[in-house]
Amino acid sequence: MEREKRQINVIGINSYEFCEMPSSLQNMFIKIKNIAIPIQYADKIKLWFDKKGIQDKQYFLSKSDKNLISWIKATNQDLIVVSRGDPLWFGIGRVLVENFSNDELNFYPSQNCVQLAFSKLKRPWQDVETISIHGREAIELTKALKSQKSNIAILTDLKNNGLELIKKNLIELSLDESYEFFICEELGFSEEKITRINLKNDFPEIVSSLNIVVLLKKSTEIHLEPPLFGLADNIYKTFQDRPNLLTKREIRVQILADLKLPENGVIWDIGAGSGTIGLEALKLRPKLKLFSIDKRLGTKKLIADNAKILNVIPEKILEEDITKIIKEGFQESLKTPNRVIIGGCDKKTKILVIVELSKILQRGSIFVMPIISYEALQEIKKIFEELNFKVNLNLIQTYKGLTISEGTRFEPSNPVFIISAEKR
Repeated sequence: MEREKRQINVIGINSYEFCEMPSSLQNMFIKIKNIAIPIQYADKIKLWFDKKGIQDKQYFLSKSDKNLISWIKATNQDLIVVSRGDPLWFGIGRVLVENFSNDELNFYPSQNCVQLAFSKLKRPWQDVETISIHGREAIELTKALKSQKSNIAILTDLKNNGLELIKKNLIELSLDESYEFFICEELGFSEEKITRINLKNDFPEIVSSLNIVVLLKKSTEIHLEPPLFGLADNIYKTFQDRPNLLTKREIRVQILADLKLPENGVIWDIGAGSGTIGLEALKLRPKLKLFSIDKRLGTKKLIADNAKILNVIPEKILEEDITKIIKEGFQESLKTPNRVIIGGCDKKTKILVIVELSKILQRGSIFVMPIISYEALQEIKKIFEELNFKVNLNLIQTYKGLTISEGTRFEPSNPVFIISAEKR
């Protein structure tokens, strides 16, 4: 009769207390002879059986590497692999699934460290972005930070100075004042410790290798200082789920320069999003009359909030479709502009605005707009030239230096074409 396959029982623990496990798992540990234990857990788990006078166990001290796989393959009897938390969550589970069949694997997860961390911090965690830089590149960390996620949990790697890497990335992205920084060590175990870190100070000299960093987004009071040009992105409010509503600093600087802002005049910021370009123009030229226009729900309040941050007052903020405004006539509600920014609109809308406003704009009036695709750039450039505008083109591609374990990586931003056109 063919022997049933031996069973590989992968058990996650969050405590060194044997009695805290369900009775079914306690019985499994007592019954099964072969047990693989992470090296750092070995003494504590062996103590379970010493206290009970059980001497017949065969232990394999695991580094979660190929030697563990070889030991499991060479073991014909049922066995236990001890893991931390949930073995299928950034744990040994993935490697085991790749090397053994489903019918011989059994998983018994405990709470993972993110669950435990947020329970200790008393914060909901359904929206948390979880990143691992343990033996991995920090690319996903960079993406999460640039998107300014509300809550970020990071599995670190002390061998590669993971804590310092996170700190430097926050500073390099001007986000060091945007997050609360917690180091959560040995969660669930008797040595558990949670430390809130001030990034202006050094990290503790001793930090357990069993740690997780939690970043919690906070509301910060912004203190503006001169020269008030090229303001950092993080001073502005935007929608958490739509960070692209905010024009990045490097693009904003070039657009403001191309606008050749007069001391007096009227500026329209169409598809304004968070309102950053128009508001910063108003900060530079307080006598300008700014009309911010965006059809997306909630942008009126968002722009108003950002205006308060910059201590400026737009002439009017309209949460309306610019297409409708132009077609219905705008002379009664809006003043004719001599500077026009066209941001978050599709190509068809951009062309409509250009054609209609060009009929009423005075000589010397200027359009400026960022464009992503080369094809749209060529089409809009041709329209401007046909309408007797002097056209200037720029391609902006910037790279931000970010610390990685080996040194510095330059993270590219998306390239953006900027077209400016002045009416002859």
